[in-house]
Amino acid sequence: MAGRLEAIWIKRSHRGPMDSAPTARLLAGQGILGNVDRSRRRQVTLLAQERWEALMRELGASLSPSSRRANLLVSGMELADSRNRVIQVGTCRLRIGGETRPCERMDEAFPGLRRAMQDDWGGGVFAQVLDDGEIRVGDQVEWISDP
Repeated sequence: MAGRLEAIWIKRSHRGPMDSAPTARLLAGQGILGNVDRSRRRQVTLLAQERWEALMRELGASLSPSSRRANLLVSGMELADSRNRVIQVGTCRLRIGGETRPCERMDEAFPGLRRAMQDDWGGGVFAQVLDDGEIRVGDQVEWISDP
């Protein structure tokens, strides 16, 4: 079953705003061109739209998913328990490294959000970029390997 890339956000400075973008350039082994928070393991972060919407219902909140500060918002894809799986976004493959743990900034966005996100991989996942390429909002997203 295929999903869809719903949004792209790029953080250009530490603790800075998440800038919405229609496209992004991925660099293998590095992450999103222009995104400040990249490490060898955590190059791109992904959030499932359905999981975010469930969190908002649970908390009675209506925050934009950009509040999570993830790079990619995907729909139609279950990200929980996906460590070591490979997901394809457009023409680029990403290997899921693990769960993105929510930080104290989530409670700044909405009281109780950090705690709510700790269950069932609610904070999304981080991944390593395997291919250079450009991704676009609307691109197909699908799993291409299991661990």
